[in-house]
Parts: sequence; structure tokens; C-alpha cells
Amino acid sequence: MMKNKLQWGKSIASFFLVLFMMPLGHAAMIIMEHTLSLSVLHYSAFALGLAGIMMVIRSVYVKGDTRQTLWGLAGGMFFWTGWVEFLFQYFANRFGTQPQVDPISGEIVTKPEYLILPATFGLWMMIMMLYVFCCRTGCDFIRWWQKLLLGKRKDEIVSRGFKRHTGIVTFMELVMIMWTSYLLLMFCYDDNFIGDHHPVTLIIGLLCLIASIFIFRKQLYIPTWGGNIRMAIATVIVFWTPVEIMGRINLFKEIWIAPFEHIFEMTLILAAFVLLATLLIFKTRTPRTV
Repeated sequence: MMKNKLQWGKSIASFFLVLFMMPLGHAAMIIMEHTLSLSVLHYSAFALGLAGIMMVIRSVYVKGDTRQTLWGLAGGMFFWTGWVEFLFQYFANRFGTQPQVDPISGEIVTKPEYLILPATFGLWMMIMMLYVFCCRTGCDFIRWWQKLLLGKRKDEIVSRGFKRHTGIVTFMELVMIMWTSYLLLMFCYDDNFIGDHHPVTLIIGLLCLIASIFIFRKQLYIPTWGGNIRMAIATVIVFWTPVEIMGRINLFKEIWIAPFEHIFEMTLILAAFVLLATLLIFKTRTPRTV
């Protein structure tokens, strides 16, 4: 009976904890770009990614499912920002990659670093091959592909999983879903493939919104903080995909890409995030959350 109880409090708190990290991550990048010199920015970004890796490694040694999850989540965000986004930015600028510009307004609609990100599709497929054919996982997306591709031989081919470290699992989940989302969006935005105003792109956004509702519904049945937060990562990133699309086609103004113009709003988001994070850290100190 307890397992069937809907976990509204945990699910909403976990959802907003991860959700607030998305605009804060975007805003942090903008602030760093505008306040640091190029040389300091590059070293700071590298240090940020290194700190993320150290957090993930630290997660292996801490006790408790929830605490490991939080270490993996924080480490994944630091890693993605420092060693993925900023590194793409560095090499795009270094080799003179030009941004995509709106032909009418002249405004930059896609920064250079995101234009070269689709080149990682082959690397993404390499990692997905490992997960689909070599790993037992709780990810419904990967399990669907395993069932489709492996059929009745699934249990024979995928006979065992990796050594499970919750922090590493959280880290890889965050990175892989973020990576997948970025690839999807970049191919949608590219006029050579689909185009940002194409009906297919709008349908993809709608499908992601619907999918996020179903994922959240599943999240409601997870009674532990750690498991709920890990499911919230999928819920939020899938939900964030239509948010990105709506911002791209100017249905609303993305305040996180102009944090200096929306200091009050971003401060509220930061305060709410700190409050939720403090609550969860406090919860992890009690035996009932592990």
C-alpha cells in the first residue's frame, strides 16, 4: 500500500529542484561571459568541469542513495557547463565558427558552439550502443530500444549490468539526456534538416511536453528522495525541450539569457533553488531518506 501512495510532495520538490537548475545554469554562463576576461573565463570553465568530475568521484564514497544522487546531479551540471558547453564555445571561437543570424533582425539566434554540437552525433551513438546492448537499466527509453532490437533474446544478450554507483548513474543520466536533448533541438533548428518554425519541430515540442507528463506520473510513485530526484532529471529535461522551442520561436522572453535585465526574477529563482536544496540536504541527514 505504501508503494502505491502518490508522492506529491517529493515529486514536486524534486521537479522544481532540477527545473531551477536549468535557467540558473544558462544565467551563470551568461554572467561568466560578461564579467570575466577571455583567459580567466577559459581557466574558470576548466576548473568548473574539474570540480564537477571531483563531485562525481566523491559520490562514490558517500553513504546514502539521496546524498549520492545530489553529488552526482551537482557534479553533472558542473561537468556539462565547464567541459562541454564552455569547451565547445572555446573551440568554436578559436577556429572562427560563425553564429546563425536572423536575416531580418540581424540578431544571433544560435551561438557558434551549438552549431558544431551536432557533429557529436556519432559519439552519442557509440555510447547508446553500449547502453542498449551491454547494460541492464531502468531507463524506459533504452529498455524500449532493447525490446525492439533484441526481442526475446534481450535477457540473453544483456545478461548483466554495470557496477551500480548511484552518483555515477545520476551523472550519466543527466549528461546523456542533456546531450540527447541538445542534439534533437539542433537538428530541429537546422533549416537543412527541419527548421525551427517547421510543423515537425512544433509537434516534437508537443510530444515532449506530453511525455514529460507521463514521466512525472511515474515519478509520483517513487517513495525515496534519491529515486524521485533521478526521475525528475528526465521529467525536467524532456519538459524543457518545448520550453526551448517556444523561446526559439519568440512565444515568450527567456529571462535567463538576459540575467542582468531580470535581476529580481533570477534572484527569486536562485532563492527558491537554495531553499529546496537546503531542505533536501537536511532530509538526507535523517535515516528515513536513504
